Amino acid sequence: MSAPPTETDKQRRLRARLAELIAAMSPGEPLPAERDLARELGVARMTLRRAVDGLVADSVLVRRQGAGTFVAPAKVAHRLAANSFSADMRSRGLRPGSRTLRSGEAPAGVVLAALLEVPAGTPVLHVRRLRLADDEPMAVEDLHVPADLVPGLTGADLEDRSYYEVLAERYGHRIASGLQTAEAALTSAEDAAVLGVEAGSPSFCFERTSRVDGGRVAEFVRSVYRGDRYRIMADIFPSA
Repeated sequence: MSAPPTETDKQRRLRARLAELIAAMSPGEPLPAERDLARELGVARMTLRRAVDGLVADSVLVRRQGAGTFVAPAKVAHRLAANSFSADMRSRGLRPGSRTLRSGEAPAGVVLAALLEVPAGTPVLHVRRLRLADDEPMAVEDLHVPADLVPGLTGADLEDRSYYEVLAERYGHRIASGLQTAEAALTSAEDAAVLGVEAGSPSFCFERTSRVDGGRVAEFVRSVYRGDRYRIMADIFPSA
């Protein structure tokens, strides 16, 4: 948590006292009412509001319109690897879950067909899911799979299930390799509505294609993760 370069000693002391208060609170716990907190800390409400604004900008606190200001949830650190969402959450001591928002088959357009390495017009299953960690929204995911690779699969089959687990157990296909990109993004209004954040808030956008044994592309998936709950980690090794 960095202090602005023009911050006064009084403002620094206020931020430090607020940090002490927040450290003793649990993620998701609401801050006391602004009037009460300003009186307890001996500062003007406007001064307190500016300090709180800074902590919101630092993702230490989060505002929920009409509800108040809350201690931000702890961020989940994600090490880039070929794990499913479910396996990744379990490895961090969190309970994974998912809720299917919509699903259906449609002919692949030129771009999607190229990503999946199938002819244009090939039937593709599209499943849009909300991914959960300890029942809290973490990401919204759009999964695209060649329909003939997973005959009979529906969005209902992936409720609270890992696609990779279903792919291996039901169809005998195991993920062998993949290519994933990650970039910072601003959350769209549609994604924000299901993630429980404000439109335009920071997020991470992941796009991944994965192959099964034999080399066939088994998925193209685009996932948008909440920037206030997610952190990316990467192992670094010295070059030879």
